[in-house]
Amino acid sequence: MREIVQTGDPVLRQVARTMSVEEIRSPETQQLIAEMRETMRAAPGVGLAAPQIGESLQLAVIEDRADYLDGVAPEHLAARQRAPVDFHVIINPKLTLLGEATAEFFEGCLSVEGFGAVVPRSLSVRVECLNERADPITITAHGWYARILQHEIDHLNGTLYIDRMYTRSFTTVENAERFASS
Repeated sequence: MREIVQTGDPVLRQVARTMSVEEIRSPETQQLIAEMRETMRAAPGVGLAAPQIGESLQLAVIEDRADYLDGVAPEHLAARQRAPVDFHVIINPKLTLLGEATAEFFEGCLSVEGFGAVVPRSLSVRVECLNERADPITITAHGWYARILQHEIDHLNGTLYIDRMYTRSFTTVENAERFASS
């Protein structure tokens, strides 16, 4: 497992460098991907970008496990268009927002530990990238999955959700849960 760096660390504000096919296929990168997967799951989180563990690389892992959705009210899942997403890797991604539709939901980050805020995001995106084998792939995503992709790709470009949030919604996670029904 790797340590997750927190806001204020300069690596989180840099545009990460792209990776070559040879570098992606290297044993070192494959080990890094395994460590990122373990770190993301232990946090727990639904995504982790390499800069969040101090590596300025255009690399992120994503997984929204079914057990994360256990006990979540069906209307909450429906409102967010949230469903399980299998583990996968995105490398050197190019993000395209599809359409004008957006959604505003509370969002947190493993690198801004203990806080969250309402963040507007596009409801639909397309991501062209390489996978962990350096194969080109295209992902079309909607709802919560689209939000996760946008959040992680922001990390690769030196942007945190706090740059996009509605500032008056910024709160501790504890208070967000405490006053959610207020």
